[in-house]
Amino acid sequence: MKTLVLFDSMYGHTEKIARAMAAALAGEVVIKRVSEATSADLDKIDWFIIGSPTQGGRPLKTTQAFIDSLSEISLKGVKIAVFDTRIPAKWVTVFGFAAGKIVGALKKKGATIAVKEEGFIVKAAKGPLLDGQLERAAEWAKKLQQS
Repeated sequence: MKTLVLFDSMYGHTEKIARAMAAALAGEVVIKRVSEATSADLDKIDWFIIGSPTQGGRPLKTTQAFIDSLSEISLKGVKIAVFDTRIPAKWVTVFGFAAGKIVGALKKKGATIAVKEEGFIVKAAKGPLLDGQLERAAEWAKKLQQS
């Protein structure tokens, strides 16, 4: 099984989550920053996992630009999972989270999302991650491969 894990990160927390996932996955795993990826990275993969921090209720612009650059063909037949990092403040729910926006953008490209998106919690905008989030990310990634 071949998995591509793409992430964007501002303060390093989303990267830590992505790396915890990649380390927990079986098979061949490629992990990259979104800014280093191209649509060719999606060739011959089984799983595509993508994540971004939530900023203003949205993913980072580089994540959105990468998704916008994808063709429907590049997403065909690939199992997709989406995650974000977010703060736990109630007011944030007014704007939503990055993962939901990423799911919507991928669906517009014809993608089929294999599992419900997941959010990982940082205590404040600049962190740190809430205790147990790296372990939760690793467990979530392991469960993905079982679906």
